[in-house]
Amino acid sequence: MHPPEAEPITGFLKRSVCFDEITQRATLATPEHPLAIIWIALDRFKRVNESFGHQGGDAYIAQIAQRLRAKIGITAQWYRMAGDEFVCLLPDCDFDHTNQIAATLLREIETPFPINKLLLHPSASLGIAILAADENPHACLERADQAMNTAKRAGGGRIVNSGVEPIPGRLGIYLARHELEIENQLHLALEQGELSLHYQPCLDSNGRVVSFEALLRCANKRLTPSEFIPVAEKTGLIVRLGEWALLEGARFAQRLAATGLPIPVAINVSRAQFTTLRFAQTLHAALLCANVNPELIELELTESLFMDHSMTVQANLRAARDAGVALSIDDFGTGYSCLANLKDIKAGKLKLDRAFVIALPQDTRAVAVVKAIARLGRELGMRVVAEGVENQTQLDALHEAGVDITQGFFHARPMPETALLAWLDKHGKTT
Repeated sequence: MHPPEAEPITGFLKRSVCFDEITQRATLATPEHPLAIIWIALDRFKRVNESFGHQGGDAYIAQIAQRLRAKIGITAQWYRMAGDEFVCLLPDCDFDHTNQIAATLLREIETPFPINKLLLHPSASLGIAILAADENPHACLERADQAMNTAKRAGGGRIVNSGVEPIPGRLGIYLARHELEIENQLHLALEQGELSLHYQPCLDSNGRVVSFEALLRCANKRLTPSEFIPVAEKTGLIVRLGEWALLEGARFAQRLAATGLPIPVAINVSRAQFTTLRFAQTLHAALLCANVNPELIELELTESLFMDHSMTVQANLRAARDAGVALSIDDFGTGYSCLANLKDIKAGKLKLDRAFVIALPQDTRAVAVVKAIARLGRELGMRVVAEGVENQTQLDALHEAGVDITQGFFHARPMPETALLAWLDKHGKTT
């Protein structure tokens, strides 16, 4: 006999009981004795109901429930939350132990069993949440539900821990929980004007500054480029950031020129930004608002953009050339870089990825590759730039290989405008 609070098919307690009991159990939980929640949803249960009717579906649910209860025993409390969804409360169960139990339950569910002379192969989606200090227990239950739904969206037959599962951000893009926090901080940085550009000098073989690369930074020290750039790319915010950087970089180039230093500024343009229909309009607006000579602006694009034959990208490439700005191939040597493509790319510079520089001069294969690209670049009318130079031996190897321009911490770190002007006064060598 099942207790009156239990529903008859599974013997699990009813959904309404779960909300009361989780509150009671939460009062007993401590960091040393945590309360864990596993939310389980059977995959494709609707198909079972449609194939075997409600009676067959009930038998299926009853069989699964019996397996679950037998596998864990009396230490857990079970609840039926919906037709094919169950919750297991596990007192005094930490993260690792909970995941072990969840894996055991999933294996048990996936054991085939016969129904109406057919052998069924069940599967399930499991979400796990551990009650945090001072957390509302109902919020923890909801986190387990969200984690389960993430497992189901991924195809089922898997376990997802709350805090790892993607959650929709402001723009509806699914992000991991820490990415969601970064997205919110990034929006706040944009609204409060906390973004800035730092500039890193690029020097020729004679030690003269020939250009600067503009690099995005944030006053919020918790938002490093390695963290917020990938999130911005995922959410599409990279377009807004890129448009802002284009205008700020153009204004900086104009201010430099006004002081008698007409040094080009290189600005990175993301694929998302360059594939928008409004890119050409944004570029012209930046040049006009900054009142800058287009020859002082250089756009750094990945090789894949130059080889993208879509109408929008080709139109934007033509618009950039017609505007008079320079184009550079960024991060050459990574991803799907292809030497055969270089003959078709109309760019003035080719930037070698830092992965080649790190290996110099000890790696003879890397030296050979750098020499070959430097020679090929010259014959194609491109200046070759090497990023990531950190010491004199790397610099000497690059000069010997025929690389035209170098950039890296050995020369100078990226600096805000005021620090850069002071560095220029001290350095004393410009074009």
